[in-house]
Amino acid sequence: MAFGLQPQNQFGQPLAPAVPTRSLLAQVLGITALGLCITALAASLFQDLAPGVGLVAMIVGFILLISINAVRRNEALSLLLFYAFTFCEGVGIAPVIGQYVRTLGPTVVVDAALTTGLGMFALAAIVYATGLDLRRFQGIFMIALLGLIVLGVISVFVKFIHPETYAWLTLVIFSGLVLIDFARLRAGGDGLTPVLMATSIYLDAINIFLALLQIFGGRRSSD
Repeated sequence: MAFGLQPQNQFGQPLAPAVPTRSLLAQVLGITALGLCITALAASLFQDLAPGVGLVAMIVGFILLISINAVRRNEALSLLLFYAFTFCEGVGIAPVIGQYVRTLGPTVVVDAALTTGLGMFALAAIVYATGLDLRRFQGIFMIALLGLIVLGVISVFVKFIHPETYAWLTLVIFSGLVLIDFARLRAGGDGLTPVLMATSIYLDAINIFLALLQIFGGRRSSD
């Protein structure tokens, strides 16, 4: 095969066959929605797990995330790995959700989930209604995300940033990434496969949910 002649996107990934935009939108949102349902089910079933088990599940999920990209040409396998990844994510965040339920009640979790869904819908509607395209700022947002990760690691050892401030930074960055992902989806996917697109939007949603959970939980505990 002439790999050197195969078209690639800006990430160096092979371009997927062209898919009509509406069909791509339905396919990506369907994959993402089922993945989020799997995560919600796993999180509700495993809330009483020890945090250590959740950490192991997150590590396994990270390995699966890398594997999804590695096998992206095999759509069936990458889809299977994606759903396995969403299950591990649910197990991984289950202890966190369980702690909020036990201390503040289930309402805070429901509020965070509903706000995430409505917020994602609103951001997608903005992109599709106005044609807003922030893809040229993707590099800036990725640098900001990397800085956020480094900041989070440092704050584990040196408590110099308030958790709610960190949650707001997370919310802003991933809201921007949502706008970029839906602009890419509106443009036909930029050559990314539906599973890769769904994975990106899924990660946006999970991080926004966790940020909102921190914000709502902090406000509820201070009342």
